[in-house]
Amino acid sequence: MTQKELHNQRLIDEANTRALHYFTRRHFLKESAMGLGALALGSLFGCGAGKEEAVSNNLFDAANPLAPKLPLFPGKAKSVIYLHMAGAPSQLELFDYKPALMKLDGQDCPPSLLEGKRFAFIRGVPKMMGPQAVFKQRGQSGAWVSDHMPHFATVADEVSFLKAVTTDQFNHGPAQLLMHTGAPRLGRPSIGSWATYGLGTENQNLPGFVVLTSGGKFPDAGKSVWGSGFLPSVYQGVQCRSEGDPVLFIKDPEGMDRDLRKASIDAINEVNRQQYEEFHDPETLSRIAQYEMAYRMQISVPEVMNINDEPAYIHEMYGTQPGKSCYANNVLLARKLVEKGVRFVQLFDWGWDSHGTDSNLAIDVGFINKCRQVDKATTALLLDLKQRGLLEDTLVVWGGEFGRTPMMENRDGKQNPFKGRDHHVEAFTIWMAGGGIKKATSYGETDEIGYSAISGKTTAFDIQATLLNQLGFDHEKFTYQFQGRPFRLTDVHGRVIEEIIA
Repeated sequence: MTQKELHNQRLIDEANTRALHYFTRRHFLKESAMGLGALALGSLFGCGAGKEEAVSNNLFDAANPLAPKLPLFPGKAKSVIYLHMAGAPSQLELFDYKPALMKLDGQDCPPSLLEGKRFAFIRGVPKMMGPQAVFKQRGQSGAWVSDHMPHFATVADEVSFLKAVTTDQFNHGPAQLLMHTGAPRLGRPSIGSWATYGLGTENQNLPGFVVLTSGGKFPDAGKSVWGSGFLPSVYQGVQCRSEGDPVLFIKDPEGMDRDLRKASIDAINEVNRQQYEEFHDPETLSRIAQYEMAYRMQISVPEVMNINDEPAYIHEMYGTQPGKSCYANNVLLARKLVEKGVRFVQLFDWGWDSHGTDSNLAIDVGFINKCRQVDKATTALLLDLKQRGLLEDTLVVWGGEFGRTPMMENRDGKQNPFKGRDHHVEAFTIWMAGGGIKKATSYGETDEIGYSAISGKTTAFDIQATLLNQLGFDHEKFTYQFQGRPFRLTDVHGRVIEEIIA
């Protein structure tokens, strides 16, 4: 045997020997000794998924990921409509009436409200600003609602107000992420993703989680606020539009009929099945299910997203504008979607950032216009759900990512050209209705000028825990195993707000 042949034979023998390592118990035990020890130690300390967590981790069926599932316990809500006013509406002009603040209008802000505090834009000493609205007590509950929401005032007894919501994020993007994913940073699943992961959907021809946007722009946090994070991608929100095609690329390409589209999808899925048989990656099965869903959506989505067939009194009730992109159209679509079995509808309406830098962002101009845009449709949603018998098991949530300050914003120490309020983390208002939530209730209270929560303080985590509770999940046990530990929506925080549960 020549030197070259001997060298080649050694290389072959070495390759064969190394290959055998992966099939022998001796190699496995040698290379995994520390790992086995760590597993044993972990089991002694009680690490790993418990019984409840194991149930939660088995909720994902890769072959049929959106199949209807039972919650961990009977929930009072079957679906959720979350109406997020992106930019943060002022609670002081809507629901948190503070007559004492009017007495301070125009005065310099007391140092006690500024020392040790961080604001997004306020610098120096701003002026205090009284409520820029007229308030009245509404309904049998006597809830204070301003004249900016005259339609909503008629249904104030249907909702439960949370008056002392707080956050620790004063920038829009992180605050929106915290409210919807439980973390101010990217990478966590949204509430809608958690809901569809746990419950699936009751209509296999529609997505379980639908997103609608209005106001002309996306929320500051972008599409991450409806992303699936580390959950399987099938649970991310599907953005639909009330103008043009409801979903991009839902129509067959020119020259391709429906039969050819089906043949194409069958061919793609056959390749995916072969890939799954080779690698056994459950995400491949999810991809197959998503292709099949997309094919079914071509028929079902255009039908359910068409509001033209609604009767005239419904259009009048909501104030819709068929063919246009607007909040009222989206709210009507939200009702239609939950009526068809969609589990979670997330609606974002942009334009509520009332700094006073221009008329559109002024508390006494643009803010009033935004209220007019949403007041009638939001009220119609509650009334429409109620008359159809859907409000009992549909949870409706309305609010922003933080509140607004009792003082006027003075950006860079200079008074803004219009009246406006800066971002405020220490107190704001969110309301809930339906889905097992008490009616005509107000929980939490702020101080006499609406600056700080003084009782009934709640957080984004508490709202998330309450939402999951109404869907039938214990937020502490509803988890997903990722990177070696069970993750949950509320992380290590949150409590169910029992005070507002019927």
